[in-house]
Amino acid sequence: MGMFSITEVATPNGIVQLREDPFTGFRCRISPDRSKRHNYHQTYIPPPPEDCPFCRDRIFTVTPPFPDGTRIIRGDSVTFPNMFPFGQGHVVTVLTREHFVEMFTKQQIVDGLLSQAEALGRYDGYPSINWNFLPSAGASLVHPHMQGLCDSQPSRIAGQYLTVSREYRNSYGRCYWDVLKEEEKKSDRYLSGEEIVWAANAVPVGEREIRGYLPITTLDELEPYADLLAMGILDVISLYRKLGTYAFNMAIFFDHPGNDNGFNAFCSLISRINPNPSSTSDSAFMERLHMEPVIMTLPEELGNLYRKEK
Repeated sequence: MGMFSITEVATPNGIVQLREDPFTGFRCRISPDRSKRHNYHQTYIPPPPEDCPFCRDRIFTVTPPFPDGTRIIRGDSVTFPNMFPFGQGHVVTVLTREHFVEMFTKQQIVDGLLSQAEALGRYDGYPSINWNFLPSAGASLVHPHMQGLCDSQPSRIAGQYLTVSREYRNSYGRCYWDVLKEEEKKSDRYLSGEEIVWAANAVPVGEREIRGYLPITTLDELEPYADLLAMGILDVISLYRKLGTYAFNMAIFFDHPGNDNGFNAFCSLISRINPNPSSTSDSAFMERLHMEPVIMTLPEELGNLYRKEK
């Protein structure tokens, strides 16, 4: 069985590809002609508000500390619990002192990744390191920050890959991720890397999805690869900017410590439309990369509100 399938459908305006990953069941539609309608307008960066909680003059008074009264400080980064969590463990790492930077340094990304790993190590579960960059990618604040999640159950996309990893090894006697990396390195989708293989995902979950496949399984194995991973992330961000887009989402998925699923950690990035003065997206890393929407309104409350307004 191939790693993915393509079915081409003719339309009046060109060919549409229906792609499917037979192992996960994930599908997408690729319509190259739709790119002709897009004009990647100049990126609009909102001016910094006077009350940004992540700027240095407020971060240590507005943000909460961990239960022991501390925050994690590494380089320019500051890490603390999320004030409005949507997971059992939900942490934030503010990456820079500056409210906005044109380009990140490798050390800023490394400090962010390692701070996330340290903070998430305080929780028991399935961790992920995530990033919404700019409002059109779902960032509530322009000030650059990563978000770490750790729950007792994996999110939908992670859970699907954990299942595939087990089933593939049981059926074929090989590691799914080894086979996938071999295939990607021989394809036109391959970008770079040996220890961490970077390639455009054959069945993308978002525009210009690029994945970095790590040779590790759990979060506690990340540190030796943090520099290499940071360089790869910066390489992808640079590519997006050369192609005219600044906003992006990122998620890095890990297995639970002690598991033996044949799973490999991987980093996924997708580009998003550039922010403009009239739009902010409510679709962020959870919706786009974990395939689990974060909802603010209880359905029961919505029923009550409807009856109240009648």
